[in-house]
Amino acid sequence: MIASLSGTVASVQLDRAVLEVGGVGYLVHATPATLATLRVGETARLATSLVVREDSFTLFGFADDDERSVFETVQTVSGVGPRLALAMLAVHTPDALRRAVAGADIAALVRVPGIGNKGAQRIALELGDKLGAPTGADAPATGSGTGASATVDDRRDQVVEALVGLGWNVKAADDAVATVLAHAGVDVVETADVAGALRAALRVLGGQRG
Repeated sequence: MIASLSGTVASVQLDRAVLEVGGVGYLVHATPATLATLRVGETARLATSLVVREDSFTLFGFADDDERSVFETVQTVSGVGPRLALAMLAVHTPDALRRAVAGADIAALVRVPGIGNKGAQRIALELGDKLGAPTGADAPATGSGTGASATVDDRRDQVVEALVGLGWNVKAADDAVATVLAHAGVDVVETADVAGALRAALRVLGGQRG
């Protein structure tokens, strides 16, 4: 098993990145939040999980070992494959998933694209306490609340682009980001807040489904 990769970021797309390690480029699928932390030409480390199928070997990358552990654990649920597991981590942090499962929070689970009410109930039932208790390590949803200045680099478009890549249209994505910013009392998405803003926007959009 390839447990982690450390190397130079060769490219970053909406749902994947290529890390060059020892002259070999590894294609790694990851959540938009994880990909938002990568910069082409810079060195990065990703915890990874290798999914082996008869006709493919697919690497999935994560910000840390905890995300990888949750990714692998949720796949023990019948009907949950690696793509859906990754979508769960795109919408929720590991701790948020732990709380949703522990509290049988169906509303939170169905915010994930591809999970309906029955699937959410099955996930809560089959996972039980397999994910463990929440650690309190959640990142803030977005911004520091200090407001914007003329020198702040606004990453709003990056968040909107990631949402469009996940299947929403531009207007819906832009409206969701605007809602997140309004709730946070800020005008821009700073670089450090891209991941949190993306998760918050996914929760807004998930709440609009069905």
